[in-house]
Amino acid sequence: MVGIDAAIANAFRRILLAEVPTMAVEKVFVYNNTSIVQDEILAHRLGLIPIRADPRLFEYRNQGDQEGTEIDTLQFQLKIKCKRNPQAAKESSDPDELYFNHKVYSKHMTWVPLGNQTDLFPDADFRPVHDDILIALLRPGQEIDVLMHCVKGIGKDHAKFSPVATASYRLLPDITLLQPIEDEAAETLQKCFSPGVIEIQNINGKKVARVANARLDTFSREVFRHEGLKNLVRLARVRNHYIFSVESTGILPPDVLVSEAIKILMGKCQRFLNELDSVSME
Repeated sequence: MVGIDAAIANAFRRILLAEVPTMAVEKVFVYNNTSIVQDEILAHRLGLIPIRADPRLFEYRNQGDQEGTEIDTLQFQLKIKCKRNPQAAKESSDPDELYFNHKVYSKHMTWVPLGNQTDLFPDADFRPVHDDILIALLRPGQEIDVLMHCVKGIGKDHAKFSPVATASYRLLPDITLLQPIEDEAAETLQKCFSPGVIEIQNINGKKVARVANARLDTFSREVFRHEGLKNLVRLARVRNHYIFSVESTGILPPDVLVSEAIKILMGKCQRFLNELDSVSME
């Protein structure tokens, strides 16, 4: 983002973390849980599993509603029981060989349509973002039978609703070579920066350093450890040029998350303008 104030850049970061909605497990109905994982811990683990469901397709559930509807709730079931493998070798000590279903993964969660959701979402593939999230370990005779309700929420209410693993920004580095740097000094300079920042050109038989891509620099300041180089390089930052890093949890792609954050900020601005209008009219 170029040409904006730091407060606006930080507003986008905070909105990405706390105000872009997602779907997450809110209620867990435990019918049977004989594993060593307590009901509360199991519910907490299930709540933190990212659910691949576009939150824009759903409404917020009204406070106090005990039963979900097809427009505000996704229902998942996890029903699994561990059994012994009768074909396992007697001398084996490998649980993967001795038991069936002894590892409970997120892939075992299955979507159970509510109401007419099958008709509302004919092409939907509601499921956990990752199939290999380990939920619990079981032994023969132990089982888990739970029903989960996923609702729409925001990270400000609980971290499980946050759509990003991290969202951050930094200023664009500005690297200036104050005078030509050649030969061995050029090679030393290149090693002081991240790969791709400094390149060496061959000009009239001499190796000459030039700044190729300052954006790749991580501001290690390694160059200031070299007496012969520290006065030849100026490191600065472009004050109104922000480089964002948005790492999605996989529910929505980063470009969609950024566009949703922009829409939310626009909505906040519009509400503020409406309030100003109403005050001025009074």
